[in-house]
Amino acid sequence: MNAIIRHVGGHRWNGVPVLNYKEEGSHFKAISRQVLFKGGPKLGAELRYFEIEPGGHSTLERHDHIHSVMIIRGCGHCLVGDTIYEITGNDLIHVPSMTWHQFRATTDDPLGFLCLVNVDRDRPERPDEANVAKLKALPKVGEFIRL
Repeated sequence: MNAIIRHVGGHRWNGVPVLNYKEEGSHFKAISRQVLFKGGPKLGAELRYFEIEPGGHSTLERHDHIHSVMIIRGCGHCLVGDTIYEITGNDLIHVPSMTWHQFRATTDDPLGFLCLVNVDRDRPERPDEANVAKLKALPKVGEFIRL
């Protein structure tokens, strides 16, 4: 592993492939990811960059591991639990364990963010019909979420 990974312009880094957000499903829209640092067992963390195109969104999900997110491009909104937050450059978002969350690019610009997670982490859980009904019963949340 190189000691430095050079920035090559925009929100891209030398030798870091731009990957599909996830391999399957239609529960997200217009989002990509780059794995910037895969920390391995000694660091125990992975740093990723996600970019959501205008009108796009991440998956509505929850899981046992936490997320630490920093917005570095554009602005938008995110759901954390039962609250919708407006987010913009340099904002920090903490997503606790087993908390429903979703990010959306709600302007004409892409929304880009760094996400720090455990290297070893559990798989995301998507909401079942009962959880969707509970979320949709919350007025602002029901309008915000995309499935």
